[in-house]
Amino acid sequence: MVKAGREIVPMSERGDVTTKKPYDLWMDLDRLFDQFRASFDEVFWPFGRRRGAENGSFPLTDVADLGDRYEMYVEMPGIPKDSITVEVSSNTIEISARHEESKEEKDKNWLRRERSNVSFYRSFEFPEQVKTDSVEAELKDGILRITLPKVEPKPIQKARKIAIK
Repeated sequence: MVKAGREIVPMSERGDVTTKKPYDLWMDLDRLFDQFRASFDEVFWPFGRRRGAENGSFPLTDVADLGDRYEMYVEMPGIPKDSITVEVSSNTIEISARHEESKEEKDKNWLRRERSNVSFYRSFEFPEQVKTDSVEAELKDGILRITLPKVEPKPIQKARKIAIK
């Protein structure tokens, strides 16, 4: 903008030519793709992309330290147990799954096909060693519950009040 007398006139109204730096084009393209991705996710995942990571996906997981064991709850709706792999070492657990499903319905005047493909990998490291031979896993109602007993259980200390000096 340039002051013309007491009035400020925008450059576009004056007919001035503005120049762009070479990287401005890349920034514009990045912005365009970000808008496309946001719109795409909004259409196909209207309730949020719950499984999303940048380039892969993983289920929501809760891990609880219960003193003598760890308990994990992993959300896996629609994934059969034979598609899930759980590998445990002394202080690590790796959970992965791969499931493909396709449905086809035909009628007189129409055909409908639906396909889904779910795959993920997730790894957790524990601060204490786990008894790998006593680990149990159960899939019920789309929730994978994994119980991991500790080698040397430590009691959970209850919170206590501290007087402020």
